[in-house]
Amino acid sequence: MSAKPKSAFVCSVCQHQEPKWLGRCPECGSWNSFRDAGPAAASRSPARGEEPRPVPLAAIETREGLRLDSGIEEVNRVLGGGIMKDSAVLIAGEPGTGKSTLMLQLASRVQTKGRTLYVSGEESPAQIRLRADRLGIAGEQIEVFPGTELSAVLRVCDRLKPVVLIVDSIQTLFSEDIGTVPGTVNQVRLCGQELIGWTKTHGAALFLVGHVTKEGYIAGPKVVEHMVDTVLYFETGSSGIRLLRAAKNRFGTVDEIGIFQMGEQGLAQVPNPAALFLTRREGEQPPGVVVAPVYEGTRVLLVEIQSLVVPAKGGISRVFSDRIDAGRVSRMAAVLEKHLKARLADQDLYVNVGGGLRIAEVGIELPLAIALYSARLNQPVPALTAVVGEVSLAGEVRPVPHLDRRARAVAEMSFARLVHPAGVELQGAPASPAFAPEGLGRAGFAGLCPAATLAEAVRACFTAPA
Repeated sequence: MSAKPKSAFVCSVCQHQEPKWLGRCPECGSWNSFRDAGPAAASRSPARGEEPRPVPLAAIETREGLRLDSGIEEVNRVLGGGIMKDSAVLIAGEPGTGKSTLMLQLASRVQTKGRTLYVSGEESPAQIRLRADRLGIAGEQIEVFPGTELSAVLRVCDRLKPVVLIVDSIQTLFSEDIGTVPGTVNQVRLCGQELIGWTKTHGAALFLVGHVTKEGYIAGPKVVEHMVDTVLYFETGSSGIRLLRAAKNRFGTVDEIGIFQMGEQGLAQVPNPAALFLTRREGEQPPGVVVAPVYEGTRVLLVEIQSLVVPAKGGISRVFSDRIDAGRVSRMAAVLEKHLKARLADQDLYVNVGGGLRIAEVGIELPLAIALYSARLNQPVPALTAVVGEVSLAGEVRPVPHLDRRARAVAEMSFARLVHPAGVELQGAPASPAFAPEGLGRAGFAGLCPAATLAEAVRACFTAPA
């Protein structure tokens, strides 16, 4: 006679399981929160007589065609080559950045013969249709479901079997098993787990849209970031520029960024954004402004580092910088004080990046130091001068990766010279065979200015080119 299947009791607050009913949950401390989940969830251990066996890595079969072409090259670039099947992507951004517009454009352009399900918990079908008409989207392969109850969404998924599932947004979904209030920690966790489990089982791709708080963090539990395969941030720049950046990616790099421009026809891709963040000026540029070639993924972007140095209120120096790490700004100010005797301890330092781009690479340190020095002396850097390099605490200028490609990008924008780390031969050296000096000459490039120390870089920057 077979043994009766055991039941399990699950806490409706924290999902903790126990083999028998308890008055109080030992995990979260809630009273009378356990419910009978039935024999299906009684135990995760294998049946008696069935021993778990590991699978050799070499014996695991891989499938062809695991990636789908999203139809948007900038999205493919950030995702690492396309949309991965059996994957979950969380895309987050502030209200008004265009997350829903991007998802609707992706749903209409993804290269698949299957269906795309757009679950909308924030907009009605009529509102989505109005946006689609404005964007010129026919949407013949898109199914819209305006539901917020998890079980209803899963029933639609079982019936439709979509290849791409978009949920806008995860904070609007709720499961009646743990209440009817959406957006709570337990609701977002449970809904996220169920949707990710469905996509993994059915070989679909899932996109979860999430909100961002005013501090810049994804609203809701942080556990959502650990549950998904990829986390994308959709940020707003200046003049309608939108930046798509990966903070986590199991199937590609996190260095790439996608650049879009918002217009009347929705989001348009910017395939060649080298000079997108530069400001065209007539004559000399103002003090505190330095142009730097930064390396983002596989592209070189020329950006303006802008700084302002003013006397501190109360004699206590403060740093205001949200596009470059404030700790890096303070470190460069300390190096300037130590090695160039530039008094910054009683000054407030304001630092910005033109175009709203956030920069974290080390190559920004030398142009940042030059911008602070220029603002402190109220002396502009000569026009058509670009600067790149890492600065050590000893005041040395250290090499940065891909210097030859940065120099070429500067030359193509018709800059007069580039101040860069010394000790790196760019003109036809074996270390950089791809660098062609004759090509730079045609672009109007006059000279390379190597600098071994911060003092040498300052002398090179504040000397007008011949």
